[in-house]
Amino acid sequence: MERGTVFVTDAQMRSSLAVIRSLGRQGLQVTAGEETIWSTGFLSKYCAGKVVYPSPRESEKFIECLVPVLERGDYDVIFPVADACLKPVIENEREISRYTQIALPPSSVFQRGFDKGLTLQIAAENSIPCPKTYFPGRDEDLSPILEAIDYPVVLKPRVGSGRRGVVICKSPEEVILRYRQLVEQFGPMLIQEYIPYGGELGVYALVNRQCEMRAVTVQRRLRSYPIDGGPSTLRETIRNELSETAIDLAYSLLHAMRWSGVAMVEFRVDGRDGSLKLMEVNPRFWGSLQLSILSGVDFPYLLYKMIMEGDVAPVLDYTQGVKCRWLLPGEILWYLISPQKLKNIREILRFDIPDDIISLSDPGPTLGFALATLRYSMDREMWRFVLRR
Repeated sequence: MERGTVFVTDAQMRSSLAVIRSLGRQGLQVTAGEETIWSTGFLSKYCAGKVVYPSPRESEKFIECLVPVLERGDYDVIFPVADACLKPVIENEREISRYTQIALPPSSVFQRGFDKGLTLQIAAENSIPCPKTYFPGRDEDLSPILEAIDYPVVLKPRVGSGRRGVVICKSPEEVILRYRQLVEQFGPMLIQEYIPYGGELGVYALVNRQCEMRAVTVQRRLRSYPIDGGPSTLRETIRNELSETAIDLAYSLLHAMRWSGVAMVEFRVDGRDGSLKLMEVNPRFWGSLQLSILSGVDFPYLLYKMIMEGDVAPVLDYTQGVKCRWLLPGEILWYLISPQKLKNIREILRFDIPDDIISLSDPGPTLGFALATLRYSMDREMWRFVLRR
């Protein structure tokens, strides 16, 4: 059993819970951090220490709190998980690296995955199939783009996750109406060709410092919230000809990005011809991390070992056909907006499928989620986050 110590941010997130459980099972002493004591991951039996820090959106206060914690804690590695923590950590990587190792690639490489515009430019330069994409810099750049592209089109923030700020527009007038509003709320935007939906595949990878694949799984989305695209609420591991093609494309892209560490490369299956189109790269642990672990690939522990030892032996086989769901609140929200509610209630009441949070062997996080729900029940911004508004 390992005897190291690690710090995991964003204890409320289910991906952070998967990291906490993974590393804790290996005997590592896990300290978790979050903005409030009422957090899902804090109640895991694998969480040995708890730190409440200021909101990462207040970057200066967050770093002023985090650095002394890392200095005192003698942690081997810090695992930043959610987008809100990624940005201040990577912006302060030099100072943080004085006290611990960061489970992210260097900042210059990280930005190639964090900024969707940079990702898509690298993909296009390396013949990775992706939607036709435009990069307007100013309002006056819109006119030639609106004349050149077919409709509908997709407006998408260059930096963001979970479909927040993603809008489908059916006419030039609608683009003009929404574009400025979205820029004010989310920052620089992309304008993309709309790819008719034929399914979605995610390639989940660990790449070493020489850009060699060290671990991989592929998942297909079975249900999501919102229904038209968003985090998966039910997903399944697959291995077939299409998934092998997705792995090859993902590896080519990550190699071109000079990536190291974990990443999720998301593809949409083009409903017109069944081909794969790159959607984005998530430069962090993914929400469905628990499914990858259940299929036999323990990404958090492999990443820890790679950071500490320099490399790990490849783990390129995984069990296909494994399912995992996100009941609280993902599947419940899916059910509330889905048609055929009488039929779908049977799906909600199934408990033979493993869950991202609910676990008989580690029941505390389920209570932690309930307490966090009460804590945030009157928080308008949190409801906007949960409901993807």
